Amino acid sequence: MVKKRSERKETWMRIIVGIVSGVILYAWAYLIGVFFIINFIVGIFSGKRLKELAELSEIWNSQMYVFLRYMNFTLNKRPFPFEKLEKSMSKFE
Repeated sequence: MVKKRSERKETWMRIIVGIVSGVILYAWAYLIGVFFIINFIVGIFSGKRLKELAELSEIWNSQMYVFLRYMNFTLNKRPFPFEKLEKSMSKFE
């Protein structure tokens, strides 16, 4: 009975988490678009990429993955800002 209440509470919490985290990730996505354009232009003219911008983009990718897994009931680990910021889920080169 207690576990059932806990699951129900977590289900309602997804609405709040979805709104707060969704707004943050949506606004952050525009910044990632700017990073893409900058890295694209730098890549064309210098033949290199700006690793720091690519790493920030990877952090966003990781956060989106955690957010989508939480919102799809795949796991109960809450996304940022309700839990710590995941730096990277994949090996970055």
